[in-house]
Amino acid sequence: MKYDYLIVGAGLCGAVFAHEARAAGKRVLVIEKRQSVAGNVYTESVEGIQVHRYGAHIFHTNNPRVWEYVQRFAQFNRYTNSPVANYRGELYSLPFNMYTFNKMWGVTTPQEAERIIERQREEAGISEPRNLEEQAISLVGRDIFEKLVKGYTEKQWGRDCRELPAFIIKRLPVRLTFDNNYFNALYQGIPTGGYTRMIERMLDGIEVRLGVDYLAHKEEYDALAAKVVYTGPIDAYFGHSLGPLQYRSVRFEHELLEMSNYQGNAVVNYTDRETPFTRIIEHKWFEFGRDAEGNDLPHTVISREYSSEWKPGDEPYYPVNDERNTALYQRYRALAEGEENVLFCGRLAEYRYYDMDAVIARTLELCDSLLHA
Repeated sequence: MKYDYLIVGAGLCGAVFAHEARAAGKRVLVIEKRQSVAGNVYTESVEGIQVHRYGAHIFHTNNPRVWEYVQRFAQFNRYTNSPVANYRGELYSLPFNMYTFNKMWGVTTPQEAERIIERQREEAGISEPRNLEEQAISLVGRDIFEKLVKGYTEKQWGRDCRELPAFIIKRLPVRLTFDNNYFNALYQGIPTGGYTRMIERMLDGIEVRLGVDYLAHKEEYDALAAKVVYTGPIDAYFGHSLGPLQYRSVRFEHELLEMSNYQGNAVVNYTDRETPFTRIIEHKWFEFGRDAEGNDLPHTVISREYSSEWKPGDEPYYPVNDERNTALYQRYRALAEGEENVLFCGRLAEYRYYDMDAVIARTLELCDSLLHA
């Protein structure tokens, strides 16, 4: 066999594993279905602006090892994620904090906000939240749920909030302080020059073949390597033999505008049900809107995001981790455990939502056990 490892997918998981395997003296081949590396964190320069082609990605972590690791391949700027929620022209701070509560209720102290949330929780009669709606009301009250959670969430997931599991909303920060930083993370930022450059540096010196459909040529590529690291959808690997897992997909509309400032913020969420898109990203604010010479750019690039149910041919983004799909995934997982020379790693292969730092941490742990033991 020509290679020790065949790595299917050149996203974060594949790139980290490839880099570590090569550093450990292994022969590595990376294949990627797209015509570019970096997976969904792919960025490209449009008129001097790094555009996140597959949705906004803000790197954040509390893991010192992961933070040290990514800084080997990129210099990170000081971007802090402070989204704005737009509900029918009313603007609110995200994450939910004292600015949000002041705008919603006119309160000025944490005690006043706590009393209103507690009263609305009691009025709803929620003791043990059973679904996303009940979890959201117990966290922030009914007013905020109705204006800032319900419409956005139902657009994003295509399901009533009462049909979604409670854990989805638990990731949403709620603070009784005037702190607009969305993430509770020690380290945060975006790679200067974009994520694609960072991934290319991870893959430096490694053979990468683009535009290769692994599943269409599986026998040919399996014969090249002793082991396979597979980062694609687990159900697709098995030909959807047990039935397809459900995903949510996202469609993007990108637009170059001849103005220097469209919305004044990198991320604005549209939380009413009537607006068809979930949010607008203005990419220049991820890197402070300046070109290499430090001059303000006279143009900007925005992206509207539309959530939809996944269908064959679409890009799968978010696994639908409800009871039915979780049970089906466990059956696929049992099949995967029978694949002696295949490692299933990453968001799609493990059918779970991963933040970027969690993908890297998970992959490094895998490398520790396989390459550095």
